[in-house]
Amino acid sequence: MRAVGYRTAGGPGVLEDLELPVPEPGPRDLLVRVEAVSVNPVDVKTRAGDDPGGRPRVLGFDAAGVVSAVGAEVSLFAPGDEVYYAGAIDRPGSDQQLHLVDERLAGRRPRTLTPAAAAALPLTAITAWETLFDTMTAELGPIGAEQLRKAHEMVEDGHMTGKVVVAGF
Repeated sequence: MRAVGYRTAGGPGVLEDLELPVPEPGPRDLLVRVEAVSVNPVDVKTRAGDDPGGRPRVLGFDAAGVVSAVGAEVSLFAPGDEVYYAGAIDRPGSDQQLHLVDERLAGRRPRTLTPAAAAALPLTAITAWETLFDTMTAELGPIGAEQLRKAHEMVEDGHMTGKVVVAGF
C-alpha cells in the first residue's frame, strides 16, 4: 500500500513515497481507506525534530475516509461508513492509503462536508473546543464593573489561560 513518510528528521525534503504492508485491525480498530488528510503544525514539528533512526515513520493525524474493515470488538462503525478523525501520536499516521484508527477516536463524517473539508477539522476543532471550554469561560450578562473585576481577577490569578468574555450592556 502507498504511504508517505520519512526516515530521518529534517525539512520537507525528507518526505518520501513508501510501500508498506496493509495493516491488520486490532480489536477496536477501523481500517480506513483514506480519502483526505491535512497537515498540522504537529506534523511539521515531529518531522523536523523526531528522528526515526532510518526506519520509515508515517505522519498524519487528521483524516477522512471510508471504513473498509473493522476489528472483532468494534461496535460503533461498519464497513462502508464515512468517518473523520484525529489519530493517535503513538501509532502510524494517516498519510497512507489504509490507516488503522481506534473507533473511539472517529466520528461519522457529516454529509455536508467533503472528505477534504472533514480532514481539515479534527485537531483544529479539538483545539477550538479546548480553548472555549477547558481554558476559557464566557461570563454572560450585562457588562459592568463587577463582571469586569471578576474577569480581571480570573486572568490575573492564573485561573485562565485563554480569554474571559463578558458580553452585553
